[in-house]
Amino acid sequence: MTPVHFAFSSTFVLGLAGLAFHRTHLLSALLCLEAMMLSLFIALSIWALQLDSTNFSASPMLLLAFSACEASAGLALLVATSRTHGSDRLQSLNLLQC
Repeated sequence: MTPVHFAFSSTFVLGLAGLAFHRTHLLSALLCLEAMMLSLFIALSIWALQLDSTNFSASPMLLLAFSACEASAGLALLVATSRTHGSDRLQSLNLLQC
């Protein structure tokens, strides 16, 4: 495994570990998801450059567009939960309560 591949795979694993073990605030969960998506974007971009093919050049841009949509939906949920519950702590949220 090259150092570049190790760096991006460890970035993804650190984002996944942060999402799994550090779930106190919704904002920290969203940041972990964003770190995972950015590591996937960079890895996919490097993979497309290494193949020297134009067939895969649109894939990183498509992933980046989906990542932007995910970030905007996450921020909208953050604003909605902080307005209704007064906090973004995940322990105070109840999924059964409207």
